[in-house]
Amino acid sequence: MTPAVPTELLADRLRRAGEVAAEQGVDLLLITPGTDLRYLIGAGGESHERLTCLVVPAAGHRAPPAIVVPRLEAPGYDGLPLADLGVDVVTWTDGEDPYLLVSDLAGGPTRIAVADTMPAVHVFGVRDALPDVTQRLAGPVIRELRMRKDAAEVAQLRDAGAAIDRVHARMAEFLKPGRTEAAIGADIAAAIVEEGHSSAAFVIVGSGPNGASPHHDVSDRVVERGDVVVIDIGGPLPGGYYSDSTRTYAVGTAPSAEIAGTYAVLQDAQERSVAAVKPGVTAEEVDAAAREPITAAGFGEKFVHRTGHGIGLDVHEDPYIVGGNSLPLEPGMAFSVEPGIYVDGVWGARIEDIVVVTQGGCERLNARPRDLVVLD
Repeated sequence: MTPAVPTELLADRLRRAGEVAAEQGVDLLLITPGTDLRYLIGAGGESHERLTCLVVPAAGHRAPPAIVVPRLEAPGYDGLPLADLGVDVVTWTDGEDPYLLVSDLAGGPTRIAVADTMPAVHVFGVRDALPDVTQRLAGPVIRELRMRKDAAEVAQLRDAGAAIDRVHARMAEFLKPGRTEAAIGADIAAAIVEEGHSSAAFVIVGSGPNGASPHHDVSDRVVERGDVVVIDIGGPLPGGYYSDSTRTYAVGTAPSAEIAGTYAVLQDAQERSVAAVKPGVTAEEVDAAAREPITAAGFGEKFVHRTGHGIGLDVHEDPYIVGGNSLPLEPGMAFSVEPGIYVDGVWGARIEDIVVVTQGGCERLNARPRDLVVLD
């Protein structure tokens, strides 16, 4: 069963969403099913052609908070503390226009913000019902809340990190010469669930030359003795918070001196980047801390992606650890630190940990060895 979010915590999130909306000049937030809805009321629902929409007024706006939901789906929200949160449930049946219901509840807004993931069919429906109202995305409002994790969220991310560490600890069971990436990946996916996740969201088994493709999936390639293999795995816990961890392994024999030396550069870069994480440091400075030693060693062009991404109810969310992002880090921000070096057609390596910014630095949520582990 999905752990319930305390009502007082949901109430605080709704209150703060209204305050940030007001600060950003938005009268009303319209949030359709997805992780933003889950964050605000404790359940994400499902999005399809029938409109479900949470109406969140900005602080000081006269509209009441309400959720517009198809009558046939209303029972799915019965277990939520909506009454305690002061959220009215407004149902509609097939043949009625739900967008007019939203318009009636809107309280005469002039500026509304719609969920970033609202389907276009609903964006256009809202626009037609409120033709004189300016629309923008709600992401800038909601991310101000979601990218600063509270203690309960950090606890779930900590549990997720420990769960995926247990999968990496079992890698010798799966990663053996003579097996295909697909077979290895299937066993890893099962282990992800066995170790406490609700599902395996992704499993990358990049062996030999496939390791040079950062977002390789799995293939029918047979893992050979001497391969270097990138294993990037993760998924959500029942509470919705994600794990994401990458380790690189050598199969059957120690790597060559050239590979070992290159990997040492990568490991040093990852350590330097993690060490740079603390309040006040910018996201781009953490990226630079990883990128500079890799570039100095002559591998700059082989580090082809950002250093990290935020994580929470989505596996990729703000803040993004990338050049050009001058956002100062604050306690509670959680993100990956995952530099990589990729030699096209030959091999690749990546090391990824999730970190949470603390008052004095950061906490690493993954504890497995970061060396190039040799599996017999």
